[in-house]
Amino acid sequence: MPGRILVVDDNLANLKLAGDLCECEGYLVDRAQSAERALEAIARRHPDLILMDLALPGMDGLSLTRALRDRTDTRHIPVVALTAFAMKHDEERAREAGCDAYLAKPIDTRALPELLARLLAQAKAP
Repeated sequence: MPGRILVVDDNLANLKLAGDLCECEGYLVDRAQSAERALEAIARRHPDLILMDLALPGMDGLSLTRALRDRTDTRHIPVVALTAFAMKHDEERAREAGCDAYLAKPIDTRALPELLARLLAQAKAP
């Protein structure tokens, strides 16, 4: 059974690109344009991994990641931070919030499949 990935991004083009890349790798994909929609999607179907834009309207991606880490039912889900604003301390802030990995946009389409496979394998390992 393929893994399920939730892509969270308020930019429709980025949402489509990241989702399409995951689908091309054989993953099932849910998409959300806000933290609130992401929480709804998670309640419907727990993803195996989340690609999280950090600059979301309303609740940002770091706040959402912290909220997910505080819940027993979601703290195990790997979260990959995605951002177009790759500043010096952004990766450190993402990791402190609970993100398992960090990718700057534009997404490296060659590196993404390996990262997804590695994080999903680690998540399933005992």
